[in-house]
Amino acid sequence: MEYRCVQCGFRIKTLFVQYSPGNIRLMKCVNCKAVADEYIECELMIVLIDLILHKPKAYRHVLFNVLNHESTHFQGLLWKSLVGFLVLDAYRSLLVKKPEEEWGTSMSISSFFWIYRKMLVDVFLGNYMFLCSFFLAIKSLLKTSARFSSFRDLLLAILISSYFKILLIAMMVWEFPPAVIYIIDLFVFSSNTVALKVITKSTMNRCIGACFIAHVVRFCITQAFS
Repeated sequence: MEYRCVQCGFRIKTLFVQYSPGNIRLMKCVNCKAVADEYIECELMIVLIDLILHKPKAYRHVLFNVLNHESTHFQGLLWKSLVGFLVLDAYRSLLVKKPEEEWGTSMSISSFFWIYRKMLVDVFLGNYMFLCSFFLAIKSLLKTSARFSSFRDLLLAILISSYFKILLIAMMVWEFPPAVIYIIDLFVFSSNTVALKVITKSTMNRCIGACFIAHVVRFCITQAFS
């Protein structure tokens, strides 16, 4: 199993040496001579803050050193992340549709089925086209510099970097203006871009272009069936 230096992305065989329980020594990267992964000794809150700040080293820590594709639980984590991604997207679709419809006992059966038809289209067709356009954009825009080990690695990076969708849960408790949904979408877009840059080691402009194409395609699909 190989890990990555969070500073430069260089491959490293081990992140620390454990002498006894609670007594470890962090290894240094042979390439940049810095500590390979200082997040090992950090609290989870520090990692979350750096993820929110879009620090590439925090994304390397999560995507390479925590969610390593060679680990035994990788496949289960991939499916759980996909289900969570789709559930949050379904709730987003309902939030977008809610201001446009009159919710309550007076809602007709046809209106009820129309709302859930749109939700299914947004969640399944929208995300299918999103992922297809994402990978096609990567293949065309990043073909000279992309380096990732497998389709699964890239898929998990997209799902995990969409963690800002969790903020939609807050809208179950507090009332926010509809514009907040699109602000969350912007955060998801920027997070996807950073994760793509970390995974592919491509330039930021190319990663922004690939993510922009995928998100625009998804937006057009959902609007066409609304």
